[in-house]
Amino acid sequence: MSASKVFVARLAGCSVFDPAGDRVGRVRDVLVVYRRADPPRVVGLIVEVPGKRRIFLSIGRVTSIGAGQVITTGIVNMRRFEQRGGEVRVIAEMLGRKVLLTRDRIRATIEDVAIEDRGQGDWEVSQLFLRKPKTTPSPFGKGPTTFATWNEVTEDELPGEAQSAEHVIAAYSDLVPADLASTLLDLPEERRFEVAEELPDDRLADVLEEMPDQERIDILTRLEDARAADVLDQMQPDDAADVLAQFPDDRSEALLQLMEPEEAQDVRMLLEYEPDTAGGLMTTEPVIVSADATVAEGLALIRRHELAPALGASVCVTLPPYEPPTGRFLGLVHFQRMLRYPPNERLGTLIDQQTEPVRVDASAAEVTRVMATYNLVSVPVVDDAHRLVGVVTIDDVLDHVLPDDWRSQGEGEAPSRLRQRPRKTPVTTGRRTTRGPNG
Repeated sequence: MSASKVFVARLAGCSVFDPAGDRVGRVRDVLVVYRRADPPRVVGLIVEVPGKRRIFLSIGRVTSIGAGQVITTGIVNMRRFEQRGGEVRVIAEMLGRKVLLTRDRIRATIEDVAIEDRGQGDWEVSQLFLRKPKTTPSPFGKGPTTFATWNEVTEDELPGEAQSAEHVIAAYSDLVPADLASTLLDLPEERRFEVAEELPDDRLADVLEEMPDQERIDILTRLEDARAADVLDQMQPDDAADVLAQFPDDRSEALLQLMEPEEAQDVRMLLEYEPDTAGGLMTTEPVIVSADATVAEGLALIRRHELAPALGASVCVTLPPYEPPTGRFLGLVHFQRMLRYPPNERLGTLIDQQTEPVRVDASAAEVTRVMATYNLVSVPVVDDAHRLVGVVTIDDVLDHVLPDDWRSQGEGEAPSRLRQRPRKTPVTTGRRTTRGPNG
């Protein structure tokens, strides 16, 4: 049964089906256009289809909305969605907006928007769910809520006042970082920054790792230095190095000084290497164990939920110390091999004798050939003294060989130039001396 009134925040994430019951995609937003005297009219839905492509589904193609699903006529235009002038996204651009209740002369925040079918497939905004200012001094309290029609409010954004992104973030909480990054890239620039500013540090770091260089630089540039440094601390060192390499030297050094010393030291080391070498591609946070560690200990280390799958595919066995640059690198132990042996087996006896590390100054092409030849998802990187300094993972290689704007390319678009990271002059601190390719 089709509902006559639907709240948009609840509609987000609902599955879209064709008449035969085959799933077309998932609703990500509702698109409306403002009218001079009447409430905004719904023109369609923004739907995410397989392949992470967002398309426009005209509201005229929707036959039913209800029970957590949307049914279409089955005719869907698969062209990538592009927002036109005058169109407004409800979740991305209306939720969190301030309005003035004309009857009470009170400013309130839009927390949800109800759309209603007026007949013949003509949907419009019927009600707003609003949150008034809180009336108690308690930091945990919230203001009272109320419903209002569109004609009972007027927009009341003050100059320079940022629109709240709390409800946008809640609506997109189910998105993985890559999908959330794609969603943010579709937003107007100012709204993108407002949402990014309210994301937690670790969530924003994950999202920035999935964005093209220019967009993540734009976001970090607008953050205060202390907040930007906190976000960089949460990013993978190689991604943080890619970003900092794009900043002027004084700005880059200021952020490095504000970062946690250990995180900053890893980034400084990566900035010493040319971007198209193993040292420029690697991450400095592999799983490192001693030869005496057991299978049980190795499995416990790769079981950590925050560990990237490519880094958890194997553990690196070295002599002490066990932090890059380590003692002499002994070899890799793949997790599948660990699964075949009892928990008390020593990892030093399970080392893969066929996988050789690459030198820190090895070219990206050589690293790619090694990974393809031996079917690896990660390859260890050593310096002149055969000390482990990091690992290159498959995603590092793909990020290098794909064009820098691959995330925003549509089907059939020609690739642009490969990403380049300018080389920085090494900056060292007194905590630990780092070495470049020549030791």
